[in-house]
Amino acid sequence: MKARVHVMLKDGVLDPQGEAVKHALHGMGFDGVGGVRQGKVIELDLEDGTGEDAVREMCEKLRANTVIESYSIEMT
Repeated sequence: MKARVHVMLKDGVLDPQGEAVKHALHGMGFDGVGGVRQGKVIELDLEDGTGEDAVREMCEKLRANTVIESYSIEMT
């Protein structure tokens, strides 16, 4: 079983990497981009019996800075 954790900065938190990507896209002629938010995806290979609650605990303790980041979990 796998879990994918999608981590993004919360709305209202400055995203300088996203702004740099937006600026680069505009420089390449992609003017239709109004905003960019950059995040990260963490993929976990889980042993049988490891549930979403355990993954959520991992995120709260280690993977995401919950003060400025939000996350979602996708179990596959």
